[in-house]
Amino acid sequence: MHFTDAYLEGLLVDDCPYDDLTTEGLGIGDTEGVVEAAPKAPGIVAGLDAACRLFELRGARVERLAKDGDAVEAGQVILRACGRASELHAVYKTAQNVLEYASGVANRAADMVRAAKAENPRAQVALTRKHFPGTKPIVYAAVRAAGGIVHRYGLSDSVLVFDQHRVFCASPDAAVARLKESAPERKIAVEVDSIEEGLRYAAAGADIIQCERFAPETVAEFRRVLSEKHPNVVINVAGGVTAQNAAEYARAGADVLVTSWPYFGKPFDVKMRFSCPNPGACK
Repeated sequence: MHFTDAYLEGLLVDDCPYDDLTTEGLGIGDTEGVVEAAPKAPGIVAGLDAACRLFELRGARVERLAKDGDAVEAGQVILRACGRASELHAVYKTAQNVLEYASGVANRAADMVRAAKAENPRAQVALTRKHFPGTKPIVYAAVRAAGGIVHRYGLSDSVLVFDQHRVFCASPDAAVARLKESAPERKIAVEVDSIEEGLRYAAAGADIIQCERFAPETVAEFRRVLSEKHPNVVINVAGGVTAQNAAEYARAGADVLVTSWPYFGKPFDVKMRFSCPNPGACK
């Protein structure tokens, strides 16, 4: 995932828009120091691309000791930044937030991927655009590092008809035909609330049927019926899909498990340890 410098600068300016009153007031800004990032528990780390670049943008020298998606041990140093105290303090809390949030998302996504693929190696876990605004580059990088995929980057990259669209459309046939004409290079996905609705849109030519809040046993029945009539149509499941039921949905025949669940949970604690080779600037 590409992080633009403009995006990362925005994160830094949000935390320090003017002066760092504490570091400057102590007179330690020009003193050389080191900060090391290490998780407090074993797990998957993510957010390293962004964290490293954040330090570089303020002039620090960075040593990357792990990469996004690596499984690491508790206390293992994953990043080391060297520079003046003013540079390190301008960045470290923002970098820590990115690492902890991204790694938390990555670990939860990895739990889902493992559970789903244990039942169906071809099943994919796809994370939605229902993330906190402004975090898209961070969470999508974390998802991919964990072995998941992105469901939609936004409104402009895919066609997905929700109920909120269908209330304006009288005919499934006409709706799908119009979309195929207006976006001939795109697959047409339609979210449905029942097996009957799904079959109607599959018959109309939809490429993907997204099953909203179907129970696993309903997905299995839909898979059976759909395979007889429209074997090439992809089945997505969405709504309430978590690590706890991912295996059931994969076993039922879902091709793609669409979820927002990994976004919401505890951050993955990362300790930022400071050291100073020559302390004594503040006397």
